Amino acid sequence: MEITAENKVLKFVEGLIPPSDGTSIRKEALQALNGMDFPTTRVEEWKYTRVGRITNKTFQQEERKANIEKYKITNLDAHLVVFVNGYFDASLSTIKEDKALSVQSIEKLDLDYYSEIMEETEENVFSLINKGYQTGGVYIKVGENEKTAYPIHLLHLTTGEGIISNAQHFIHLEKGSKTELITTYDSDEAENSFTNIVIEGHIEENANLTIQKLQFEEKNVFHISNEFFVQDPSSQFKINTITTGSLLTRNGLNVIVEGENCHTEMNGVYLGTENQHLDNHTLIEHLYSNCTSSETYKGVMDDKSTGVFNGKVIVRPNAKKIEAYQSNGNILLSKSSTVNSKPELEIYADDVRCSHGSTTGQLDEDAIYYLRTRGISEQKAKKLMVAAFIGEVLDKVDNSDIRKKVDQHFLEHFGWVF
Repeated sequence: MEITAENKVLKFVEGLIPPSDGTSIRKEALQALNGMDFPTTRVEEWKYTRVGRITNKTFQQEERKANIEKYKITNLDAHLVVFVNGYFDASLSTIKEDKALSVQSIEKLDLDYYSEIMEETEENVFSLINKGYQTGGVYIKVGENEKTAYPIHLLHLTTGEGIISNAQHFIHLEKGSKTELITTYDSDEAENSFTNIVIEGHIEENANLTIQKLQFEEKNVFHISNEFFVQDPSSQFKINTITTGSLLTRNGLNVIVEGENCHTEMNGVYLGTENQHLDNHTLIEHLYSNCTSSETYKGVMDDKSTGVFNGKVIVRPNAKKIEAYQSNGNILLSKSSTVNSKPELEIYADDVRCSHGSTTGQLDEDAIYYLRTRGISEQKAKKLMVAAFIGEVLDKVDNSDIRKKVDQHFLEHFGWVF
């Protein structure tokens, strides 16, 4: 089908130039965009998030050099893979000697293998734009029954005005392997720029993947991430997502559990101020029996910011003895802040234990008064209560260097001490 000039997606990408590698992934993505349009609030999954602030703008791809020193994580001994504006920068990257690990260009990914693993995942217009116009990415593989000697840090920096950063990554953990992936997102004088990221992965039998995601971009950029993972039998997957950045953020996280005896864990903290819009959209789909999953997201919204949590757990007919727990809690620090929370369970099997819950409210005035009677100022009392509220989720971050980075960020930007 030929794209007409009136097509909004065509208008959006007309200034972007896809590299001429001609892989089938890129070709299929470009072809799939032909009949697509951007989602509106009439689409259920985008009900609370208007993307017009992104799609009405014009972006460009631009390769730049940058200073990344202040975006590194202090004392973190890790493989460092750097992307500036979506382009891989070898001069800033350091891959250590590690027999368990292979890091290659995303173009080295076996396309037959990729198509077979990811055939059940659902694309959206932003993930297709990423794959059609990506300017860089890595294919990470951890060998069978191996554990990487170091974590893997993917550092993403967007710099310059009106930039789109399209990086696409794939991580493959072979049977019995284990690693920790750290993904960080920052920006530097990136007015009206857009980070459009895709990370996909396959966690084979008995493999274990932990992801620490820190999204700290400035509040004058946009951020949409699409993350898709497939778990094989007896595998473990855990992701901690900390979001404080960008004017509009949409974190899309999807996990398909394709085997028995798996464990899936999602934890998230999102903190909004000014006019920020922070959207966390998650899906865990259980296809087989004897699996567990847990999901805990907490948000703190101030000023005129808006938070969104839409988490869905699906238990398919043949998935017996599933234990799935989902919880979303929110605190509103101002009368102008809002939260839209929609936890969902779709259960098509018997003999399962599943629960979900959502709470949204303001700080307990009695508790604040109690702290003030102990000589603590009202402002400090509120900070203590907020810190205690989100501390439960932050304690899930068991990498001490990452935790120190998060604590330092909260102290510098919010005045909170943990």
